[in-house]
Amino acid sequence: MAKFNLKIQAHELRKSGISVNEIAAKLGVAKSTASYWVRDIILSVEQLEKLRGNSLRGAELGRTKGAFVQKQKRIAKIKKYDKQGILKLKHLSPEAFFTAGIALYWAEGSKKTRKLQICNSDPELINFMIKWFCYFLEAQMTDFVARVGINEIHQNRDNKVKKYWSKQTNIPLSQFSKTSFKKAKNKKIYENFNQHYGTLDIKILKPGERYYKILGLINGLSMAGRRLVFQDVS
Repeated sequence: MAKFNLKIQAHELRKSGISVNEIAAKLGVAKSTASYWVRDIILSVEQLEKLRGNSLRGAELGRTKGAFVQKQKRIAKIKKYDKQGILKLKHLSPEAFFTAGIALYWAEGSKKTRKLQICNSDPELINFMIKWFCYFLEAQMTDFVARVGINEIHQNRDNKVKKYWSKQTNIPLSQFSKTSFKKAKNKKIYENFNQHYGTLDIKILKPGERYYKILGLINGLSMAGRRLVFQDVS
């Protein structure tokens, strides 16, 4: 846990433009360790020049500028296509909503345990499916049971994580079951450790025929996909 927190601190320090040597000294780790932790962080030309006390030149300057420009282009593309996506799907029809829910359950939902449940780390997707269950399968909010899944390094945040998911989904804490703590060895660096909330599994109690209904809808969507034929527009 202590090493994990040091990695997060190293990332934050490097992003502010601090040298690897300074990071190693501040955190009390070897320079090679600090360098390994921050190897994927790209500093701006100005930050590198400030660190070295002189201007970058030649190939080094070209590589640094190139990496920074590519990063800016990537950010611009994300913003561009986010805007396009929002405009294109601004008015989602009930039919499109219906089909999207079937596809999402097909991808993420339980299909072999006779349980009507879905698990994901994205609150937006979870809320999308809660609305879908309520609208098309006539589920009530009192029908849902929620369960958090998260790495065991977050055990001391259990209540906070549950409150987060309860607020995001409007599922009362009284409908949350015991958290599933994962014991997998975690190598990932969470830059915002206290903003990590794992996954949420939502399950409908007593699904009855609704479970078989959704399996039938998935089969229908699968068959419809097989019948699709698109004209060659090349």
